[in-house]
Amino acid sequence: MSYAPSGRTVTAIVDDAIGGRRISAGDAHQLLLEGDLIDLGLAAEEVRNRFNDPGAASYNIDRNVNYTNICVYKCRFCAFYREPGDDEGYLLSFEEIGKKVEETLALNGTGILMQGGVHPDLPLTYYEDLLRYLKSEYPEIHLHAFSPPEIKFIAKLERMSFYDVIARLKDAGLQSIPGGGAEILVDSVRKDILAYGKTSSDEWLDIMRQAHRNDLRTSATMMYGMGEGLEARVEHLQRVRDLQDETGGFTAFISWTFQHDHTEMEDVPETFAHEYLTTLAVSRLFLDNVEHLQTSWVTQGKKIGQLALKFGADDMGSIMIEENVVSAAGTAFKMSQDEMEHLIRSAGYEPKQRTNLYDRLVTREDTAELAAKYRSSLTAANRELASSPLPVIG
Repeated sequence: MSYAPSGRTVTAIVDDAIGGRRISAGDAHQLLLEGDLIDLGLAAEEVRNRFNDPGAASYNIDRNVNYTNICVYKCRFCAFYREPGDDEGYLLSFEEIGKKVEETLALNGTGILMQGGVHPDLPLTYYEDLLRYLKSEYPEIHLHAFSPPEIKFIAKLERMSFYDVIARLKDAGLQSIPGGGAEILVDSVRKDILAYGKTSSDEWLDIMRQAHRNDLRTSATMMYGMGEGLEARVEHLQRVRDLQDETGGFTAFISWTFQHDHTEMEDVPETFAHEYLTTLAVSRLFLDNVEHLQTSWVTQGKKIGQLALKFGADDMGSIMIEENVVSAAGTAFKMSQDEMEHLIRSAGYEPKQRTNLYDRLVTREDTAELAAKYRSSLTAANRELASSPLPVIG
């Protein structure tokens, strides 16, 4: 398959996408090269509205729980990992993770996104025990956990297939798998950024395939702006679309730009908002079989995240109670539920809180009982995220 620019006119490509006719990888490349930002945004919004309620934008309340920062891999783009034996390395106890779940519930949350470094000393039974503990203690929380690099390492350690590892985790309580570790699904790029060892492109895709075979939904992601070029980005999109054609298991596509502070790639030029919005819009036009696209306000900031709802995204993602990986690279944002809903309304949409799987909407009344039950779990750092005033403690 060719990923070179198709040579077709931008107008013809955009007309096809708006009309529901599939565009090619070469067409996507052509749009990234020559498309006008505003025209692409208008087209992407039309396609977005074909998939989703034109008057609404969704968000969720969950928490990124990074249970360990110890990792056997040394990806050049990562500022989060610590090598085994490093004094700054950590592994959270089950109880510490439980406290984070309680604070999430106190903030009207419905799920956690749990992933970490690839720790060399954790067998499959560790992950099973952790899942069972969380499901026993907090049956209401959705467990969206363990990205493909973690699955691959467990499978290698236990000499098991990807399918069987995922089946065991599902039986222990796993409910969906995040799209972490995708970066760019082109092996030459993965080798350059030292991500190939944790999963090749085919391995990442096959782990997602086996998750879908296990009736688990997953998300698809792309991190770009590492010097990889437009052709690699287009190939990544093609591979995501191909697997979605095969399985239909992706709930959403989330892309963001590489954050380079404190990494081994600080010399890579920054990717700015114009390129982010262009890439988002083209992704919406190309991914004609993925229903939801998230904004990346965590890397772009709240205003660009808000603007992204006019460039093909229908979902603002999480309020980001906690996030450690991107913030380790110098970018940290979070917001309250009230602010999230204000930003969505200001962009012209009705805010709708959703679950991790986009399968149902949630009201504050739905989450009020658990929020009240765990209100005392709120830490000083996150008390300002609560939707109503809280008494001062201490």
